[in-house]
Amino acid sequence: MIPNLDVDVMKTFIAIADLGSFARAAEEVNKTQSAVSMQMKRLEETLGRPVFVRDGRQNRLAPDGERLLDYARRIVRLNDEVLTAFTQPELTGVVRLGTPDDYADRFLPEILARFARTHPLVQMDVECRTSPELVDRMRRGKLDLALVSCAAAPTDIQTVRSEHLSWVTSMRHCAHEQEVLPLAVSNSGCEWRRMAIEALEAAGRLYRIAYSSANSNAVNAAVLAGLAVGAVPDLVMRPGMRRLTEAEGFPELGHFDIGLMRGAAKPTGAVDALARHIADSLNTVRPALLQAV
Repeated sequence: MIPNLDVDVMKTFIAIADLGSFARAAEEVNKTQSAVSMQMKRLEETLGRPVFVRDGRQNRLAPDGERLLDYARRIVRLNDEVLTAFTQPELTGVVRLGTPDDYADRFLPEILARFARTHPLVQMDVECRTSPELVDRMRRGKLDLALVSCAAAPTDIQTVRSEHLSWVTSMRHCAHEQEVLPLAVSNSGCEWRRMAIEALEAAGRLYRIAYSSANSNAVNAAVLAGLAVGAVPDLVMRPGMRRLTEAEGFPELGHFDIGLMRGAAKPTGAVDALARHIADSLNTVRPALLQAV
């Protein structure tokens, strides 16, 4: 008979993988370090393979541990979905959610599909706008929740993920080799546009705005067609794009925050539940191109 995997052990394994230490993971899961060690020993005995290797004072994932991590996250997420569906009272109501279209295209369908399975009576109204527009609509009471990009999240925005911004070009074209660099960017006010332009100006690199649109699909199409270079997060890179490096003359762009903004009105249970669901999901989502591998 095939043995069963313990969800509690999976949670401990994920904590060690994320924190790099049995001691820190023990604090996270509220267990003693010896109890954590025993759980991992039993896990390795069950699998018949090592999942960690010692690297100095840290515990690094072994190749089989890397394979297990994605399964472990899915097991824990499904466990939580089942318990939520059967133990929480059914929520109703309407949640007005705002998001840039980059995020709506990349991971919002999966997040909302999982939320709908556990809260089927909640109606979702989704608006796709630029981050500055979403912040403005939130502050005017037009939305209940919004995902926004920002350099450093202000006090009224909860940071849920930090993302690296990368220069990208088409794998099949050479727009990045032009002396005056053609750029495909979003409209004025976009955080990624600001970061790209400031980096080029600081490096003294000549550029021109070749394509500008509030629609991410239009910007990405210009890049993929070889008409311009873009700046996008690793999280939403598209097949057919490749990163440009400092060795190719492209300055480091750095990181920005993805934040979750709530309305000023007292949140309903549905709004709170969706906010928690989005924050938890974004903590584990992987970059698009890595997910496809």
